[in-house]
Amino acid sequence: MKNKLDTLATALYVKVDDALKASPELAPWRPEVGIVPTLSDAELVTLAVMSALLGYTSERRWLRRADRDFRHLFPYLPQQSGYNKRLRAACSLITHMTRLLAQDTSLWSDDVWVVDSTPVECGCSRETAKRSDLAGWAEYGYCASHSRYFWGLRLHLVCTLGGLPILFALTGAKADERETLRDMLDTAPEVVATHPKQTIIGDKNYFGTEFECDLTERELVLLRPARKGEPERAGAHLFKPLRQVIESINQTFKGQLDLERHGGKSPAGVAVRVLARILALTAAIWLNDKTGQPVKRSLIAYDH
Repeated sequence: MKNKLDTLATALYVKVDDALKASPELAPWRPEVGIVPTLSDAELVTLAVMSALLGYTSERRWLRRADRDFRHLFPYLPQQSGYNKRLRAACSLITHMTRLLAQDTSLWSDDVWVVDSTPVECGCSRETAKRSDLAGWAEYGYCASHSRYFWGLRLHLVCTLGGLPILFALTGAKADERETLRDMLDTAPEVVATHPKQTIIGDKNYFGTEFECDLTERELVLLRPARKGEPERAGAHLFKPLRQVIESINQTFKGQLDLERHGGKSPAGVAVRVLARILALTAAIWLNDKTGQPVKRSLIAYDH
């Protein structure tokens, strides 16, 4: 199993390193005059992905494990404070690599997307909600799927049926899912342009005449279950099995990638930890696709 993880780490490192050589502006900003970092940006991103795949929610514990078992891949490892600071500065690079890897898979051309949001809890106590640096962004919300209230954020995902993340956004718990989907589409017009007549399957929260007209103008076809009082809509027989698909993708993030145990205490800290988990899933799907694995979203070969 370790050999499979080594293969993923090596392949990802090469991909990130090549991207940085082709587009140096992707690298996090640093002064022109100063000490060149011993740990490269490609190694930094690879470390973050391995940490997510192996289920580490503590950076100190992860760096101790990497020092013990992965010195053959990383001759130099920073201290936790330096690692944390550099990782937070690498958000744009991680986001770019997620898109780059996704486009390099056969799943990118799928003509059906599923859209949903899932809670990212950031605290459990009232004192945390009052004193946390996340206050103002994180807020109280309700998760209908699990019939519970929570304090935190929501991860909005547009994925293929195979679980490949296409678009994603992190918002407050009460953010309107329809407006968030619009914002995601607005910030990635090139993705919509390369997927004309794409079908998007969502739940009952993605409703409204104006909203559906907006998607139609973008050449997107929305399928969703009928709300109370509405006549049955097209594709109703598909919603139950496809609902399980998006729930399964959310469970991959929560059960295998520990999405809600991210450990972030600041907006930048939470954002980069969530992004690292999205990149980890994308990288696993990318390698599984390249190596011809039957189940693209399987993480079994990489989480030991």
